[in-house]
Amino acid sequence: MTDILPISSKLSKYFAQHLLVTNSDMTNARVNVLWQDLAKRYSEPERAYHTLTHLQQLFREFEQIKYKLQQPSIIALALFYHDVVYDPTRNDNELKSAEYVIEVLDQYLSVEQIRRIYNLIIMTADHQLNDEYDSDAAYLLDMDLSILGASWSKYRQYAKAVRQEYRHVADAEYRVGRTEVLKNLLAHPRLYLSDYYYQRLETQARKNIQREITALVV
Repeated sequence: MTDILPISSKLSKYFAQHLLVTNSDMTNARVNVLWQDLAKRYSEPERAYHTLTHLQQLFREFEQIKYKLQQPSIIALALFYHDVVYDPTRNDNELKSAEYVIEVLDQYLSVEQIRRIYNLIIMTADHQLNDEYDSDAAYLLDMDLSILGASWSKYRQYAKAVRQEYRHVADAEYRVGRTEVLKNLLAHPRLYLSDYYYQRLETQARKNIQREITALVV
């Protein structure tokens, strides 16, 4: 828990920066209210992976590729809100998160901006592009899966955190379900949609996934 405050402080600056790009008329007080709501949700006790630390990791990636994006602030807001609603017992978290964006940002952003963020979040459900030429969406989806291509030690921490979020599921049932999810990932022709992430992380990600599958079936 000692890392939460500095993480939250740095992320709050990112949030304010990108929200004000989309609407420069917003007051600092209103931005802070929206940020506090986000930080509270990402700090919910049932979360172990989908936390502020996850957002921090995503924005480390974002800083490396933001110059490649056509709408960096829209992508940033989609990252902030893509897991804002997270209940490990449900399978509609992406939809609920997208709907939450409409609920809290509708009065501040344009119809086009809201629609774009909504659609980007919906795409994180299956990590498939609605438009194969949508490079911003490809980068968003690849950032969301970037942990898969991390070093094995970081990947193992991620896998343990996911298991903790599903602590309500018995071991045998979890092994079956998690193995199916991982095998479905490996069945994709490519995990990463952008050439940038494909070249950097594809090989390592597949090795990590296969290694977790092996551990699950032992």
